[in-house]
Amino acid sequence: MRITLRQIEIFLNVVKSGHLTNVAKEMGLSQSAISMSIKELENILGRPVFDRINKKLVLNEVGRAFYKEVDPIYKKLSDIEYEFQNSENKGMIRVGASTTIVDYLMPSIICSYMSSYPDVKITLKEGNTKEVTEMIKRGEIDVGFVEGFVFGSDIVKEPVGVDELVVVTADRSLAKPVYIDELANQRWILREEGSGTREVFLDYIKDKVDQLNIFFELGHTESIKSILVNRQCLTCLSKISVEKEIEDGLLYKVPVKNFDCKRDFLMIYHKDKYHSTLFEKFIYFSKKLMMQMLQNGMTFTPSSR
Repeated sequence: MRITLRQIEIFLNVVKSGHLTNVAKEMGLSQSAISMSIKELENILGRPVFDRINKKLVLNEVGRAFYKEVDPIYKKLSDIEYEFQNSENKGMIRVGASTTIVDYLMPSIICSYMSSYPDVKITLKEGNTKEVTEMIKRGEIDVGFVEGFVFGSDIVKEPVGVDELVVVTADRSLAKPVYIDELANQRWILREEGSGTREVFLDYIKDKVDQLNIFFELGHTESIKSILVNRQCLTCLSKISVEKEIEDGLLYKVPVKNFDCKRDFLMIYHKDKYHSTLFEKFIYFSKKLMMQMLQNGMTFTPSSR
């Protein structure tokens, strides 16, 4: 588009005043600058928009049609400018989160935030830790919440809570005190490669277990739990993701000896991310509520959706 917003602003002021000198004075420009702007606009349109009558600019039939089209557009843009200059709680925040956090923490956080700030729209993308980190690097999301290992000098990482990984099974006979290496030959279901849960668990046991018998890999915690209930096998998942099943007697926590596998939940964003007031409010709100939920055991149950 060749017509500029400045040309439209000058055009509308000339329509209102009719005299170039008055417009020049009001806008702090020279009269020649105002005249040149009108001539450029007419050149772009290919026709005059004003009749020059008695040293005054009067809209002609072309000008009146042009005015009818651009005046409401300019007013709308002015309203939008004013609204965003004077409202810190309006806009869109793009959030990414790893599977565990999406399923058990983010629904409550986002619902609470949007109840407090109804004019803010939140978009949520799910992926494993590696995928969410890549989304941050590509600028596809503003902030991410992940667990596990995050690499990249362009990524800012802030811990927002501590999570515990536990070994669970649906086979009660396996839920007895044992060392992790004694379970290595049992059948294991783990999350897919790139999952923070998988990476932290395997890194934790690498000095204790030569090779783990992984017979199935899945991309979602809920899928692992569904298969686990009907199979004689083991898995390692976030404690918050299996608390209800353990409480209901569907799964059993295996009391593995000398097993204390914990990890940080991280909030990540790009080092060059602009920190608007809206962004700052969201990350403060999210960090505070996530910490409270983890400390108090307040998590969301996917089956209650």
